[in-house]
Amino acid sequence: MYNTILVAIDGSIVSEKAFEAAVEQAHAWKAKLHAVYVVESGLFTDIPADSKLEIMYSLLEQEGNAALDKIKEIAKKKNIEVTTHFEQGHAGDTILATAEKIGADLIVMGSHGKSNIDRILIGSVSSFVVEHSKVSVLVVRS
Repeated sequence: MYNTILVAIDGSIVSEKAFEAAVEQAHAWKAKLHAVYVVESGLFTDIPADSKLEIMYSLLEQEGNAALDKIKEIAKKKNIEVTTHFEQGHAGDTILATAEKIGADLIVMGSHGKSNIDRILIGSVSSFVVEHSKVSVLVVRS
């Protein structure tokens, strides 16, 4: 039984599919639904702070807010309430921290279907969350 579900959103079609799956689970379990968008702040650690960095972050912030707004719109059409969270940090760690903070029993997220070589070279947020989560994780494939 799930009481609180967290879905990770990144603005992609796969994360929209993950949101649809989370909505289905929330309906089935009569659970609270939360959505989180994470700006990967690790992207900026090696870049000197200047106006270009601020512009890049601002663009990512706009993208995140647009993705969360779209999720709110979809939820409203489906008559389901969703609480949104805009966070920054390492995506995997931040998703897990948000899940713990809200008391999630289930994390739903998309997988972009990267190959094993891609995972080794650039990592996989969904793999990280599955490996480190203390609660169930539903990974929706594209």
